[in-house]
Amino acid sequence: MQFHCNGTAIEIAVDQLIVAGWTGRNIEAVQHHIDELAAIGVAPPSTVPLYYRVSNALLTQDDAIQVVGEESSGEVEPLLLKVAGNLYLGLGSDHTDRGLEAHSVAASKQICAKPVASEVWAFDEVADHLDQIELKCSIKEDGAWVAYQDGTLASIRPLAELMAGADFADNMAMLCGTLGAIGGVRPAADYKMEMVDPVLGRSLAFGYQARNLPVIS
Repeated sequence: MQFHCNGTAIEIAVDQLIVAGWTGRNIEAVQHHIDELAAIGVAPPSTVPLYYRVSNALLTQDDAIQVVGEESSGEVEPLLLKVAGNLYLGLGSDHTDRGLEAHSVAASKQICAKPVASEVWAFDEVADHLDQIELKCSIKEDGAWVAYQDGTLASIRPLAELMAGADFADNMAMLCGTLGAIGGVRPAADYKMEMVDPVLGRSLAFGYQARNLPVIS
């Protein structure tokens, strides 16, 4: 895949893609969410945080993905990339099949493509103010864009901690967890996502569509 950082093209052959789950910094809130999901049949994680290994082919920069059925939804997440010893911070979506999630969280992560922005930042440029970086996601409902997620990286475990837990190395990519959904997790077809750096006055943004394929039995 090709990304761009400060006008320079970066080539990376991603040989491992990881989706980090249960990465909230507030442990009590994470446990509350685990209990909520357990009540609807979702098995609790074996450890917190948990690192799901998924197919590297799921990572995409396309502006449309195809999903089976109408029970999937995206969620804005920081993306980490490591290339030739250099670390980059980007923006992506852990699109997930919520129906399948009740049977297997790992399978629900594997079944959907993971759209990402083509622009990234050098990690060193943001390392001293990561907690101030903002994440935003909007979805289209009834023809209008509505806020779906809005917060900062302060809500997510420190990225250095997540990298250490995943043994993050060259040619790896990792989606690092997300924020709570405003109004609850729900399906949508159209997404706009943004990462804002208020210190350096810049942002990353991308959007995509989730196109439903019929469920054939």
